[in-house]
Amino acid sequence: MLFKDRLNADLKDAMRNKDAIKRTVIRTLLSEIRNAEISAQKDLQEGDIEGVMSKQAQQRKDSIEAFGEAGRQDLVDKETAELNIISEYLPEQMTEVEIEGFIADILKKVDATGPSDMGKVMGALMPLVKGRADGKVVNAMVTAKLKEL
Repeated sequence: MLFKDRLNADLKDAMRNKDAIKRTVIRTLLSEIRNAEISAQKDLQEGDIEGVMSKQAQQRKDSIEAFGEAGRQDLVDKETAELNIISEYLPEQMTEVEIEGFIADILKKVDATGPSDMGKVMGALMPLVKGRADGKVVNAMVTAKLKEL
């Protein structure tokens, strides 16, 4: 089943079940996918749709962090619920051990010698973990590894 078809089927289920949060989140996702298609002037492929979904998940994570700092627990709960729904559609996230394995391979490949090689390492690494690992986590792990060199 295609990604958009799955979203549309889940939207219908959410409407039947009167699940307002899930309905709203799926409508938002479909809208963002459609906006990306209009921007690209073509139908998005499955990988591109995952990118849109990842972007939406990251926006929710950033909102959760900001609302938490502001002491707005009601908004944190709302954004967390939305993130949980979006997470159902994303590929399984990589563990830190898996990310460390990719980092070690890339460090050897690009022959990194220190923090000045951050751009080379991240440039080679991010396409491999895109959508399956949080960029901030990957960045922090790479920074730590490069400081050790």
